[in-house]
Amino acid sequence: MKRKDLLGLYDLSAEEIGEILSVGLNMKKLLRQNIKKLPHLMGKSVTTLFYENSTRTRCSFELAAKYMGAHVVSLSVATSSVQKGETLVDTGKTLDAMMNDVIVIRHPMGGAPRLLAKTVKAHVVNAGDGMNEHPTQALLDMLTMRERWGDIAGKTVAILGDIGHSRVAKSNLFGLTKLGATVRMYAPRTLMPTGLERMGAKICSSREEAVEGADAVMGLRIQLERQHAGNFPSLGEYAAYYGVDDGVLKYAKEGALVMHPGPVNRGVELTSSLIDGKESVIEDQVLSGIAVRMAVLFLLTKEEIA
Repeated sequence: MKRKDLLGLYDLSAEEIGEILSVGLNMKKLLRQNIKKLPHLMGKSVTTLFYENSTRTRCSFELAAKYMGAHVVSLSVATSSVQKGETLVDTGKTLDAMMNDVIVIRHPMGGAPRLLAKTVKAHVVNAGDGMNEHPTQALLDMLTMRERWGDIAGKTVAILGDIGHSRVAKSNLFGLTKLGATVRMYAPRTLMPTGLERMGAKICSSREEAVEGADAVMGLRIQLERQHAGNFPSLGEYAAYYGVDDGVLKYAKEGALVMHPGPVNRGVELTSSLIDGKESVIEDQVLSGIAVRMAVLFLLTKEEIA
């Protein structure tokens, strides 16, 4: 990678995505061998700056950096100067003055990582910005797929759930289509934004149409914290008409991967039998997350290290 920051997959070429996945596969092999002390970021400092709650993403980035020898600082926005009125730009300038090398940011406003990247010398990695993108989540999803399939081109991925509020869905759409996959999407009309067809998605009119012959089926979390308009009557009705169960999965290819970015609302987006079933790769996605974030941090800084 020749770029300073990772802000979204919309910006990346297929070649850049492929490079990240290749390095990520190597990192994952090392992790499976329980090798968690590498020199790739020795002497570097990484700060996680999260303005929203997170378990998987934040922990994954911090472990990825620590496994490669970086000094890691976790900045708690709730107890930082942000609560005193400090702006994002000023926070970034402060971290720059401290000789910070990488800032991993999650922010409720779309475009915040891009603003920060223009302000600081440090490398900026987008860990999710509003309803815009979540590039490393899509990369770990694709890493999980590539490890099993070898090649993503020609595959069909069905994405079902709260697409309207999902930055995961958008990043997966950008990344998967660049690698030659077909992406089908299905959601209640109130949770399906317009214009996705122009971005390469195939919008389906039923769960069965979306899942028919799919190589992977991805459920998305109902993001209740982002909804204020009552986009569906109840979780029970959502599960009955839009969730994925064994009956719906039968329309997919035999052995189709069952995926979810987590955390899962059991019995809503996916049934427990699918979450815990033999085709589920949800837990493996978590390991892929550490591996792909190791790859991103290494590739952004490797020229400086060399």
